[in-house]
Amino acid sequence: MAADREQIKAKILEEMAKAKKPALYLKDMHKWLEDVSPREIKNAANELVKESKLKFWSSGSSTMYTLPDRAKDEDARGV
Repeated sequence: MAADREQIKAKILEEMAKAKKPALYLKDMHKWLEDVSPREIKNAANELVKESKLKFWSSGSSTMYTLPDRAKDEDARGV
């Protein structure tokens, strides 16, 4: 049984807060939501970015998702 979008978003936020790593890939989120399609997870994660509940984080070669308070703030460091 597939979860609705709000349930997916709630699960993403819950698991992101508990995650050891500060930034995660969509494939990491899929491990928590195995019964949900990767496209639906991506759509939910992108909605969370639009709502400012998640942020994109890029290493230069990969784009990941992170909670805003766990993201490295490059501007504050003057980089």
